[in-house]
Amino acid sequence: MLTRSETDRSGVARADAPHAIIIGTGFGGLASAVRLAVKGYRVTMLERLEQPGGRARVFKQDGFSFDAGPTIITAPHLFEELWELAGERMSDHVDLVPVDPFYTIRFDDGDEFRYNGDPDAMRAEVARISPEDVEGYERLMERSKALCHEVFEALGHVSFAKAMSMLKYTPDILKYGGHRSVFDNVKKFIKHPKLQIVFSFHPLLIGGNPFAASGVYLLIPHLERLWGVHYSMGGTGSLVNGLCDLIGRLGGTVRVNADVDEIILKGDRATGVRLADGEIINADLVVSNADAAATLRDLLPAKPARRWSPKAIDNATYSMGLFVWYFGTKKRYPDVGHHTIILGPRYRELLNDIFYKKKLAPDFSLYLHRPTIADPRMAPDGCEAFYVLSPVPHLQSGVDWQTQAEPYRQAIEDRLNETLLPGIKDEIVTSRLLTPKDFETDYKSLQGSAFSLEPILSQSAWFRPHNGLNSLQNVYLVGAGTHPGAGVPAVLSSARVLDELIPDAHVSA
Repeated sequence: MLTRSETDRSGVARADAPHAIIIGTGFGGLASAVRLAVKGYRVTMLERLEQPGGRARVFKQDGFSFDAGPTIITAPHLFEELWELAGERMSDHVDLVPVDPFYTIRFDDGDEFRYNGDPDAMRAEVARISPEDVEGYERLMERSKALCHEVFEALGHVSFAKAMSMLKYTPDILKYGGHRSVFDNVKKFIKHPKLQIVFSFHPLLIGGNPFAASGVYLLIPHLERLWGVHYSMGGTGSLVNGLCDLIGRLGGTVRVNADVDEIILKGDRATGVRLADGEIINADLVVSNADAAATLRDLLPAKPARRWSPKAIDNATYSMGLFVWYFGTKKRYPDVGHHTIILGPRYRELLNDIFYKKKLAPDFSLYLHRPTIADPRMAPDGCEAFYVLSPVPHLQSGVDWQTQAEPYRQAIEDRLNETLLPGIKDEIVTSRLLTPKDFETDYKSLQGSAFSLEPILSQSAWFRPHNGLNSLQNVYLVGAGTHPGAGVPAVLSSARVLDELIPDAHVSA
């Protein structure tokens, strides 16, 4: 665990340069800090927890290292670009390695689908389950490619500050099925129920229900094929530390245990922030990588966006919650892959329970992460580090996680014992949990949602909280709750939007 002294880094920024404060040190905030430092700003990052990273922080326990949040790195060029902006190479500081297969998807009947970026291998997997769906798979990937180009590559870093910007691209959104759900789009091309699951589950990686998330998120399969799925050696936390070091070399400062209580305004301009301990830090601009809805509702004393009034924020729909169990075993499990999705007996019905009925179901589908397959350093010799994640309803469900967490963990343990990790009950040597209540407490995430606002069409692009607040000249949002949305590539892209909105320091001074 990093201490304050290890994360306060000063460099050679000009003392008279405009000062930028960034609230939160998730990937959106870290990327913003690099970009603003390169633009000539003095950058101060403020993290309320005891280490940087936000959801990407690291838990160290009993000789094991666990990435708390994101474990899948796609579109690595977005990270590489940050080092390139500073005249450096990421590969000199962080080692990303490709993962193959991307995922192993295990159906409830024991059948497995090996999902990777090799078109021939994927066609063979599709044909093994349903030969008549091979042609549909090809057409599906063509749709995914078009969406990736038209939406992610072309628009992911563009500010949707005005309604006309949304109207301009509406025909393309409709053309590619953005008004229909991901599942409905997949169903047009794929007929076999197993394959419909395989090619529609991706919205769950960004907090969305495949039966409700906009069809534009069908871009993810091509994004993965195009740039691969990667693992950061040393865990995702190594990317956090690498970026903190880069920010330090650029003259920025990263402060931990610095809880921002309020963004201070004078008229329509932010003049700084007030910390929970009363300290006031002056600034020329403020970027919030905190939860976007919480920023708008709790950190700003004025009403900065009419559409996102406190009432509108409370009435918005939020992503599901996550139950995450981190555990280490004294036994190795060499037959388990890096990323495994363990499906339960229900798909649509389980998602209805999570997103609509908001009840904690007795069954579940799980994501199992085994980093020690690539990186034995994440655990003591002869041991394995695991992370198992179960989508659950957010806190509107009323689930009392103080009493339900352990029974739910035990049910997951039973499921793993029955499937991929036989004998696990006798092999566990360390364990810890993260529930939706922890997301609310640790990250101030509204409703304990794991990915902020749900990625439905009415909460995307212009309809999402804007990166630049129209009524305030120097307050900006990055991260999962603003455009373009959740997921590591998207939050990195939210920082790219700032290039359009914030001038170089010498221009703004």
